Amino acid sequence: MKRVGVIGGGQLAWMMADAAQKLGVELVVQTPSVHDPAVSIAQETVFAPVDDAIATEILAQKCDVITFENEFVNLQALSVLAQQGVCFRPRLEALAPLLDKYHQRCYLRDLGLPVPQFFALEEVGNLKSKIEYLGFPAVLKSRRHGYDGQGTFIIKDFATLEQKLSYETKTKPLNKSLFLLEEFVPFERELAIIAARSVEGEIVTYPVVETQQEQQVCRRVIAPVQITPNQVAEIQAIAHTLLNSLEVVGIFGIELFLGANGKVLVNEIAPRTHNSGHFSIDACETSQFEQHLRAVCGLPLGNPALQCAGAVMVNLLGYENSHSDYQSQRHQIAEIPQAHLHWYGKTESRPGRKLGHVTVLLENQNRESASVIAHTIESIWYPK
Repeated sequence: MKRVGVIGGGQLAWMMADAAQKLGVELVVQTPSVHDPAVSIAQETVFAPVDDAIATEILAQKCDVITFENEFVNLQALSVLAQQGVCFRPRLEALAPLLDKYHQRCYLRDLGLPVPQFFALEEVGNLKSKIEYLGFPAVLKSRRHGYDGQGTFIIKDFATLEQKLSYETKTKPLNKSLFLLEEFVPFERELAIIAARSVEGEIVTYPVVETQQEQQVCRRVIAPVQITPNQVAEIQAIAHTLLNSLEVVGIFGIELFLGANGKVLVNEIAPRTHNSGHFSIDACETSQFEQHLRAVCGLPLGNPALQCAGAVMVNLLGYENSHSDYQSQRHQIAEIPQAHLHWYGKTESRPGRKLGHVTVLLENQNRESASVIAHTIESIWYPK
């Protein structure tokens, strides 16, 4: 029986449980809190922050291979363990160009993949000329540790940028190397694709989906998205180019923009299972979580195809500070035909926190009917 170490104990690790049981894999988790979702499903837990390399050394002694639930790790410290023979999948070299969003942008650009215009926010002297080149609105991003909209700011004018940077200076000494600035893309839709690569270099891709964000947090995913076959092929080719270049083993989530002109741009890369792939648990022959474990354990990859015409996934986000488990709303949502509700067992709700999700299987690929179902779920979940 394989033992897989997972750095991170949130819902992404928690959702590996069913797949691990199916494959005969034991999960050992490194996570800081006894209340983290994956603690309840782990064979064993190392209680420590995910960037604690000493704890990861202890984790390695309990496992055959180590993978990642999130990417907020100390690569430099982990590389010492890798040199000692610890097996990380994906390998640390595949993560290295992606953890800093500026470096990620540069890597994608140098691969010839389409990305928005961007530059690092390091030199104040030529800031105005660079801003004039991009135009307004623009997007200011934290280069590291930003997720679910955290660290992303829409900048409407130069005064707003100065105000934001001035606020950061008052909060802590401003290090402009922590930010990048990029063009605002007036996209028609936001898209995503989940792709997996095996130890042998086989790649499989899941259906391209539409993701709908509010305040930079994913609210809904519709699978599959209705775009042209050429656009699907282009997105699949982007996934193949990226995963092969990095020699990835495991699952990656790739977020993209579709412009009104039909042009596809890569937005961000998540080197792990991803929110945009949660629909696969109920809608696909092989979930993204099973696929990831198959890859990191050296097993053959599974079939990623949909087993239904389509699916809509809705995140159940916190909207208040509370310790409620929302039993009434959850019961009503579970009554929706073809609904599959996943509750992460978090003990505390706060605005924007992902508490669970629900996937509804569809009998057609109609975007409007998917939107109606999503609206029904949200009208039950959120206060009137």
